[in-house]
Amino acid sequence: MSDRQPLRELQSWVLENLNKPLSVQRLAERVTMSPRNFARVFGKEMRITPGKFVERLRVEAARRRLEETRHSLKRIAEECGLGSVGSMRSVFQRVVGIPPGQYRQHFRSARPT
Repeated sequence: MSDRQPLRELQSWVLENLNKPLSVQRLAERVTMSPRNFARVFGKEMRITPGKFVERLRVEAARRRLEETRHSLKRIAEECGLGSVGSMRSVFQRVVGIPPGQYRQHFRSARPT
């Protein structure tokens, strides 16, 4: 978390709006900064780019939904702002190391019954 109030508020807002387009331009507008200055300040404070930050939050939200719901991959991809199932699969594979379907299957088989 950031010590800067606008960035803390932005983090909460992003979590509530994962299914919406979250470009640097949109995030910068939200905290009334220019996109260039926002990207610089965000990177310095958070030690991650705004795009990677949003991606991580989306993947984490998808992981939780895969673990806690029986929603379709399509619905989860849409709810988390990951676009299509193919797009979610690509991002999930890169970040988590396995495709979302396999992640769900593994998680379910690891749960006590």
